[in-house]
Amino acid sequence: MSAEIRRKRLTAPDIRARKGATPVVAVTAYNAVMARLVDPHVEIILVGDSLAMVEHGMVSTLGVSLELMIAHGRAVVAGAPTALVVVDLPFGSYEAGPAEAFRTAARVMAETGCGAVKLEGGAHMAETIAFLAERGIPVMAHVGLTPQAMNALGGFRTQGHDEEGRAAILADAQAVSDAGAFAVVLEGIVEPLAVEITAAIAAPTIGIGAAAACDGQILVLEDLLGLTERPPRFVKRYADLGAAVEKAVGDYAEEVRSRAFPGPEHVYKPRG
Repeated sequence: MSAEIRRKRLTAPDIRARKGATPVVAVTAYNAVMARLVDPHVEIILVGDSLAMVEHGMVSTLGVSLELMIAHGRAVVAGAPTALVVVDLPFGSYEAGPAEAFRTAARVMAETGCGAVKLEGGAHMAETIAFLAERGIPVMAHVGLTPQAMNALGGFRTQGHDEEGRAAILADAQAVSDAGAFAVVLEGIVEPLAVEITAAIAAPTIGIGAAAACDGQILVLEDLLGLTERPPRFVKRYADLGAAVEKAVGDYAEEVRSRAFPGPEHVYKPRG
């Protein structure tokens, strides 16, 4: 559904109502330019803490600050008039308890204008999710491979390969759904488990490295556009913009050095 047809901005209840219906399309975006380009084609734009790595060259998501998330979130909301904009709560800004999470989430929503927040964690975050939802803050949950817990998980490793791991992730997904999450991101888990979770929980599932059976899919925009060097296995490149950017800048550099640019059509002539 295009933004022209949609006209009205989507909300968390709109997404929750998509359970079992036409799959939800979601991508990340970190600035107004990209948000404007993707807005007509997607239901959700996630201002992910992945911006730490994609935009700022950090080695993980752990170093991103709340102020940085707010700055990028504000820009995306400005560029996207109809998609639901969801902003990640950064590591260390919500884990201490429901009250801290509420203060952080309320600030993010007030200062960005976004429609929801996302936080990582399963059953141990259920109380926090319920606390936020009861106070008017829509929450997208995130289970499975949770990048903020990469040190505890031993790195970026696919989850759910053994029976104990599968049971734990299923329990996590059920807990956050029951707590009131309007959607649940399933990242980096084996396909049969993603199918099982999608059938078992009331909240829509949004897959990334999960299964086509999920209620929606999300990818990092730069990955699908071909702007990153080594995307994960689960990424499909829909363009090769990295090569196109390199060629464009190379052509520009060549014309500058040869004085072919600027040409007569690019300079201003005196009047009269």
